Amino acid sequence: MRVKMLDLTREYRKYRKEYVDAINSIFDKGNFILGEDVSNLEKSIAEYIGVKYGIGVGNGTDALLLSLKAAGIKEEDEVITTPFTFFATVETILQLKGVPVFVDINYDDFTMDLSQIEKKITKKTKAILPVHIFGHPADMVGIEKIAKKYGLLIIEDCAQSLGARIGERKCGNFGIAGTVSFFPTKNIGCAGDGGMVVTDSENFYRKVKSLRVHGSTEKYIHEELGYNSRLDTLQAALLMLKMKRIEQINGRRREIAKNYNLKITDKVKKPFEKKGYYHIYHQYSILTEKRDKLKDFLKENGIDSTIYYPLPLHKQNAVLNIIKKEYSLPVSEEVSRKILSLPIYPELEDEEVFYIIEKINQFYD
Repeated sequence: MRVKMLDLTREYRKYRKEYVDAINSIFDKGNFILGEDVSNLEKSIAEYIGVKYGIGVGNGTDALLLSLKAAGIKEEDEVITTPFTFFATVETILQLKGVPVFVDINYDDFTMDLSQIEKKITKKTKAILPVHIFGHPADMVGIEKIAKKYGLLIIEDCAQSLGARIGERKCGNFGIAGTVSFFPTKNIGCAGDGGMVVTDSENFYRKVKSLRVHGSTEKYIHEELGYNSRLDTLQAALLMLKMKRIEQINGRRREIAKNYNLKITDKVKKPFEKKGYYHIYHQYSILTEKRDKLKDFLKENGIDSTIYYPLPLHKQNAVLNIIKKEYSLPVSEEVSRKILSLPIYPELEDEEVFYIIEKINQFYD
């Protein structure tokens, strides 16, 4: 049996008519940038997360960049964040000449270790940037308390966590801003690139909205330098269709994860979901000392797997060359040595799920 890490063609085959009709409607209207479809999506995502405003942007990286810019991050400002994430989280801080300050992660859920944050706060600290990695929320209740105590902003990286929540409060609802990615591999992905900033602050909303169109508040009138980062209308139309199914999409991922959790051998460490947290399993990642051998074995048996992430950001040359500071973050480093992500997406068949389980257990027998 051949099991791909992700097969987007299955989704598009299933919903092809619906998607093609939506695309045709955009061509009939002749409006391809921003417009009503983007506004509708912005309202839909904001309402879903439980905030007042959404601003569609070009991609998840731009969502971070524009949020940090709108938050006033500038040269030498420190932003406390995690080294165990996609590169864009830190890249955007550095692009604004800010300073990423790393705290290690929890071994259980791979999110920021709350106990390490306060000791990293200095007079230069301006914000905390937690990442809800793989779809499990960071400890936002604790982070909120620390941010309030020290007068810091929170910008949530929700690239992998649209629909994840703590209790009934969704990720993206805790900080001054949440940033969303619609990269095709995400739980809700478009047919290209796309992103969004969500916020409850009208001032922040107006700032980001201006930044996405070259710092313009009205057509051809510019108050500051900005960016060219707009969500296109075709993507918004497709995303609106997918948003109608978001609970079904995340629910199927949780169903697959439940099978993995119950049936994969305990000789590997399986993902952890804190009590009261709702994990949406953008990735299902196990830890094992035999990671590379297991990966090879799965490949021999037709099963894809991926390493997210092989090198934490505090060890990346692109970061080290700028910050000129060595970090020892043993948990992040250990997790990067042991982690392996398995196929998990709604169109994965039960037969394929059980085949993956069978082969992993066979490897450890």
